[in-house]
Amino acid sequence: MLRSITAAIAACLLLAGCNSTASQVSSHRDKAGSSRSAGRPTDTAAPEPTSTLAPGSCHASSLDPATTHPDPHCTPGAFNPAVTQANIHHTICISGYTKTIRPPVAYTDALKRQQIREYGYTDTSPRSYEEDHFIPLSLGGAPRDPQNLWPEPGASPNPKDDIEFKLYKAVCAGTVTLAAAQKAITTDWTTAGQIIH
Repeated sequence: MLRSITAAIAACLLLAGCNSTASQVSSHRDKAGSSRSAGRPTDTAAPEPTSTLAPGSCHASSLDPATTHPDPHCTPGAFNPAVTQANIHHTICISGYTKTIRPPVAYTDALKRQQIREYGYTDTSPRSYEEDHFIPLSLGGAPRDPQNLWPEPGASPNPKDDIEFKLYKAVCAGTVTLAAAQKAITTDWTTAGQIIH
């Protein structure tokens, strides 16, 4: 058995295709091994969106942009492991930082169409929704993780955006911790502003 494996490796090296094949296999395993488990930290190298949820299996709390929340089972939020309390002044608090990690429109548009089906919306026009980062990028949310993106009813800007900005300013001013802001957003963004001193 060992001789067969050794011979196969030698043949692969002779054909000069082993390195690219190995990296493709590794890449495929990384994509296949990814999951939508709650609280999973992710990075910007997440694979293209693939549906794992049945149509209509997710439910927004309402269609009103002033009160709507995502389904906590489908969109619990996910963190960007590159952002920590210790490095906020080198990451999120740097002007323009979120532009450097924001996923491309092609990715978010494809995910939005997929999630509109998952959320079972009767209005299936992508223009009726903002593909919202539940934990915003400015508060250390994961850029590409489907657990942190959802088709929020209504146009942008919306009421949640104002709360996000106020929390971001408070975090960067040092009056609210990053963890507290993230918890407030995911618990109930409509009352999250109450933690600002």
